[in-house]
Amino acid sequence: MVVAGLLAGWVDAVVGGGGLIQLPALLLVAGISPVQALATNKMGSVFGTATSAVTYARRVHPDLRTAIPMALAAGLAAVGGAGVATLLPASVFKPIILAALIVVLSFTLAKRQAGLATALRFSGRRHYGTAVLIGVGIGFYDGLIGPGTGSFLVIALVSVLGYSFLDGSAKAKIVNLATNIGALALFAPTGHVLWGLGLILGASNMAGGYLGSRMAVSKGSGFVRVVFVVVVVALILKLGFDVVQDWTR
Repeated sequence: MVVAGLLAGWVDAVVGGGGLIQLPALLLVAGISPVQALATNKMGSVFGTATSAVTYARRVHPDLRTAIPMALAAGLAAVGGAGVATLLPASVFKPIILAALIVVLSFTLAKRQAGLATALRFSGRRHYGTAVLIGVGIGFYDGLIGPGTGSFLVIALVSVLGYSFLDGSAKAKIVNLATNIGALALFAPTGHVLWGLGLILGASNMAGGYLGSRMAVSKGSGFVRVVFVVVVVALILKLGFDVVQDWTR
């Protein structure tokens, strides 16, 4: 669990997608239910995203006028998504998310210069309104399904708003922290969080988040882009496997 939390915190800090490592590791714990794994995963992730968000804020100085409203909207939407998740199976949405990830990967590979430098596409109210809409959409997704939320945030900030990968990742951490808190607020009162295990994951997530955010800042947007492509490919393979399993049942 410590190793999984450390690796997940590092991946999450750089580009998001640490749940690909942490959640499967939790599901290997004897006697744990899927809901307990999801809830405990959120608790561990809160510590990691908080650490990386603070590190990015100190070193990259993201525009909080964009990040804060986006985070608030995403956090509220995550609660709504978690509520819908109790009514509809995730298998309904997985093929749609898989197709979206393939489009994201194709865009990133085709636009080699995208995200290497910040060149904002909108200004004023249009910029902030678009950021909030992105927060609502991806926050709802995080509450509903979850895997790859950080990656979706980064690519939306890069491709739609025009931020660099480094700037986008810095803002994504603030927004992802809000969505994790929103989902945890729904899980904690229901008794699904395994607090002891969650604290172990939280401590290792913090270490991984600190190391990952420092490395991303020091190596720049080119490094973040490479890690982003690797994580999106892993997400496509994971969701593709899930979709095939759902169809063959």
